[in-house]
Amino acid sequence: MQDIDIATVTAPIFLTIAIGYLTVRSGVMSKADVAGLGKFVINLSLPALLFRSLSQHPLGEILNGTYLLAYAAGSLTVLAFGIAVARFGRKLSLPASTMNGMGMSCSNSGFIGYPIVLQILGPTAGVGLALTMIVENMLVLPIILALAESGGPQGGSPLRAVAASFRRLARNPLILAIVAGFAFALLGAPPPGPVARVIDLFAAASGAVALFAVGGTLVGLRVRGMLPDLLQIVSGKLILHPLAVLAALLLLPPIDPKLQIAAILFAAAPMLTVYPIFGQKYGREGVCAAALLVATALSFVTISAGLGLMEAGGLLSVPR
Repeated sequence: MQDIDIATVTAPIFLTIAIGYLTVRSGVMSKADVAGLGKFVINLSLPALLFRSLSQHPLGEILNGTYLLAYAAGSLTVLAFGIAVARFGRKLSLPASTMNGMGMSCSNSGFIGYPIVLQILGPTAGVGLALTMIVENMLVLPIILALAESGGPQGGSPLRAVAASFRRLARNPLILAIVAGFAFALLGAPPPGPVARVIDLFAAASGAVALFAVGGTLVGLRVRGMLPDLLQIVSGKLILHPLAVLAALLLLPPIDPKLQIAAILFAAAPMLTVYPIFGQKYGREGVCAAALLVATALSFVTISAGLGLMEAGGLLSVPR
């Protein structure tokens, strides 16, 4: 893809988020309505997208070990750094420190990362999303939950936290869609025509609905007296995370340039929308919500700048 107009990629994404915010802010829709849209995306639309993306590619093309290793190494490095800064530098509790690290290392890959990567790379975005979600859901999140639980007031067992996390994963529609997509890719047999068309319909709804839901979720969030936490979490997420993934990619054997772009852009997305829900259990809901608001707003600037740097360096000069 050559000579891209950065504004044409990023502006529609954040305008759609703004429309979601204004729709809820003006009372046309409620936050409960938006929550329902979010459930639609998580449980139906994104799983359909993941299944379609994976089932349409040969297994050897989508099961990219270097991508998985690079994204995991970058994410875990930032997670460890974020926990260390909060725990030893700012003397926060282990659960609070873990929540800071989570905000720095877990991307909103489905709701924001995917629509951006799709505009840059086309169908490759679905493969990158699936690989990213494997790392996030099967490695990074279980580690975060184990650390947060082990430092909680009840002194929960890290092993129990990990086991509970994997039990939830076994029922997660996104994980089930990834497994089914890999199975169809292995068999090399597409689903029947009518089923494939239904999957296409649900998959097509994911981008706009997801972004709209992000905007609605931001209504009512406040930023007050949280500057140290916000500086750490937001700068870690929008700057350190993509740089760490880029560094890991440069240290490992080269991969398809399109997947390299995908990994960096997924890491550059702000933190996942349910971040404040995770923080609520450990008394960090306010900080997490404020960080989500600031990171989502600033990501328009940082992602646009990142795209500009990649274009200037020739990284975006790849065919879709």
